[in-house]
Amino acid sequence: MKTHLYLGAAAAAIALAACEPNDPTPPAPPETAQAETDAQQDANGMDAANAADETAQANPLLAEWNTPHGAPPFSQIQPDHFIPAFEAAMETHRAEIDAIATNPEAPTFENTMLALENAGADLGRISRVFGNLTSSASNDALDAIQAEMSPRLARHSSAITLNADLFARIDTLRQRSDELDLTPEQSRLIEVYHENYVRAGAQLEGEDRERFAEIRAELASLYTEFSQNERRDSELWTLPLSEDDLAGLPSSLASAARAAGETRGLDTPVITLQRSMVEPFLQRSPNRAQREAVWTAFYNRGNNDNEFDNKDNVRRILELRLELANLLGFETFAHFRTAGTMAGTPEAAQGLMEQVWAPARARALEEQADIETLMARDGIEDDVMGWDWRYYTEQVRAERFDLDENQVKAYIDLENMIAAQFYVAERLFGVRFTERTDIEAYHEDVRVWEVTRADNGEVVGLFYGDYFARPGKRSGAWMSSFRPQNGITGETPIIINNCNYNRPAEGEPALISFTDATTLFHELGHGLHGLLSNTQYPSLAGTSVDRDFVEFPAQVLEHWFTEPEVLERFALHYETGEPMPRELLDRVLAAQNFNQGFSTVEFLNSGLVDMAYHRNTDPAAIDVGAFETEILTRYGSPQAIPMRHRSTHFLHVFAGEGYASGYYSYLWAGVLDNDGFDAFVEAGDIFDPQTAARLRAVFSSGNTIPAMENFVNFRGREPSVDPLLRSRGFIEAEG
Repeated sequence: MKTHLYLGAAAAAIALAACEPNDPTPPAPPETAQAETDAQQDANGMDAANAADETAQANPLLAEWNTPHGAPPFSQIQPDHFIPAFEAAMETHRAEIDAIATNPEAPTFENTMLALENAGADLGRISRVFGNLTSSASNDALDAIQAEMSPRLARHSSAITLNADLFARIDTLRQRSDELDLTPEQSRLIEVYHENYVRAGAQLEGEDRERFAEIRAELASLYTEFSQNERRDSELWTLPLSEDDLAGLPSSLASAARAAGETRGLDTPVITLQRSMVEPFLQRSPNRAQREAVWTAFYNRGNNDNEFDNKDNVRRILELRLELANLLGFETFAHFRTAGTMAGTPEAAQGLMEQVWAPARARALEEQADIETLMARDGIEDDVMGWDWRYYTEQVRAERFDLDENQVKAYIDLENMIAAQFYVAERLFGVRFTERTDIEAYHEDVRVWEVTRADNGEVVGLFYGDYFARPGKRSGAWMSSFRPQNGITGETPIIINNCNYNRPAEGEPALISFTDATTLFHELGHGLHGLLSNTQYPSLAGTSVDRDFVEFPAQVLEHWFTEPEVLERFALHYETGEPMPRELLDRVLAAQNFNQGFSTVEFLNSGLVDMAYHRNTDPAAIDVGAFETEILTRYGSPQAIPMRHRSTHFLHVFAGEGYASGYYSYLWAGVLDNDGFDAFVEAGDIFDPQTAARLRAVFSSGNTIPAMENFVNFRGREPSVDPLLRSRGFIEAEG
């Protein structure tokens, strides 16, 4: 998930597209303004307005979208439309920004802030379409455009934030805001713009301003290269399996392996490096050598000393980030990034991770001892390795809780889980999802729902669900948008959720794991954060909040998935339709804290390395592998538990800046979501209307108020870490 600097609607989309792993960079064409002028002069006297209209009619990205709810007309859009569309939109945006910056009238909210919010509508729209395609349905043509245009779009964005005349107007409004007749949201918009323009270099002068723009451009290129390297290196590797190998795997995984081979034109089933295949294979394959091969390939993505190796990119990104932070007066990039979050300082973020580290490590060592016992029983005298942990953990789980993963998955049908998350959304927030087959999507896998208020049918927005892994789609799960909520124009949001589940064979159900279903709810939490947004200004809408707050709406929604009231209704056997037996449900719920030591240590390993990277003051000297080892050794991490995301494929951190020095945010949000869900527990009803109304206010308010104030308004106090520790079984529940 992502947030962005508040630079105005279009500029934010560009910065987001140029910097974030979720929305790789959109392009702009090589033609100049003069070339456009020449073309107009050759148009047999046609005036500029008619020429622009003709261009728009020829290019669907520039034309009006006469589609249901203004959804993108994907069947009309081709890769070669993007460059001319971006060039035209960038030129229009430059003119709009120049008009605001050079306006001879004194700055007012209307002629400066409102004008910025309205500027670059086409550019923002095109950026979001392109960014989502390069994330979810990329190809060589889109990759090439993305690589070419990353630095150009970064320069376009920098030209806005480094425009001295423009910033002077914003600065004047901020200084005079108490004298102006402003609404609280208007005052907040000015404050947020000012802070983020300063953080984007607006107060730099001379050579520092020029260097800042150069750094931004180079970083944008590096982020794109890092992301494309990770995807391409991952797609190089497969593990062929024989029918004997498949016989030892769950039928759903065997089916997915056959489908993966067919998709790649191979004559054998294969395991790919999609996490949705890797983790179940590591859990269930009895072949230790094959588990080692899969684990090693997965762990070494981007670290294979080939054309897609990312180690040099990691070092260079860290060098440039440190230089950028120093230009802005910060000691390190970690100090720069955390200054704009709830944590406030890297020390506070580090302190939270270290507070959780000790009990998590202690629990992980207990879990390792259980694994060692089973390995010894199997006659394996080796140390516990990364490719052993998940396999033997599943055996411990099965014995301790009498659970068979296949038996559980038979009740976790993706179709029912989609219905379950929509049910929760309606009960909590009064919104209804109705599938629309007449709205086209960008791939045959993608489904579209119209979201309306349940009480009066008013349209809330559109929701796209893209659930299956495929070539050309990056790994992981994320939420993004084709359009943010906009109170100025009245436009409703168009939101996308992406996951990477294994596609079942034709006619078979998509049975997913408990973890997969939790992810499904997580992403809808982000989606609802965008859908329920109710702000006047798009730069403050939806997920445009502090990075360490943006995960709260997503993580809090996860809690409803594991509630018996939801599971009893939707965890139905895919063949019989019978609900999960209560005794099985009880065992499933009892096992929820199982293996929390491993999960938390694996996460913290990535968070601690991320923070150490960005507090380092000599990144050019970093040896990536040695640096990782040093940090994990310093904290005493068990050797069998690596980083959840190793540096060379750490998209959160190196394919953009969203989670750089900020991977800890998931833990910070864990404090918020566990304490937040306790409000419903205390009310005695997981759908308590009054508590739900306060939670909806969090989802709808975007960045119109500071994050901590938003949480306190919901909870009545600041958060406590104890509910997180209890939920993971690290401390005993009271009473």
